[in-house]
Amino acid sequence: MNCIPLVLLLFGLSSTLAQNATSPNTTTQSSTTSTTQTTSKAPTTTPRPSCESKNGTTCEECLAYVDCLWCIPTKTCLTYPAKTILPPNSLCPLNNARWGLCTINFQILIITLSVAAALLIIGFLLCIFCCCKCENIGSARFQNRMNRQSDKTKTKQEQRKTELKIRHDEIRQKYGLSRASPYARFDNPS
Repeated sequence: MNCIPLVLLLFGLSSTLAQNATSPNTTTQSSTTSTTQTTSKAPTTTPRPSCESKNGTTCEECLAYVDCLWCIPTKTCLTYPAKTILPPNSLCPLNNARWGLCTINFQILIITLSVAAALLIIGFLLCIFCCCKCENIGSARFQNRMNRQSDKTKTKQEQRKTELKIRHDEIRQKYGLSRASPYARFDNPS
């Protein structure tokens, strides 16, 4: 994960360096004044031709630009209708339209992307469901464990209580104290 930004940074720097190498910047040094002068020109950009101007060319030349659509039966290059998500059938049938790559059928591309998106959504929902279910199972296991521990401690307390009661009764018998009435020893004046 950490190498992806580094690779992008390197590609960004290399493209910047390539642009600087191709730009007509010149640096000259004067021997008498020893100052550096830099003259630069703005890179000249040629306006991109419209998609319709690529009619009569090949599919690869038409699809060199992202906003162009190639129609196979008419062999025309059309501007992709950005206002509508899918190009209308009157413009070019989907199974004959090419966009991005000449080898990929536009209709198959749309179907493949929609199936992939549906699978991703279903997978995401399954992950959420499994996480919630596992969390509930985990809390149920924790609750069962806590109930078992509390049951064990209750039984141990009851055992200790009965053992203590038995020991106290033995001591009472040894010294003649009866458990029936706490005032019984006051009745015998001996």
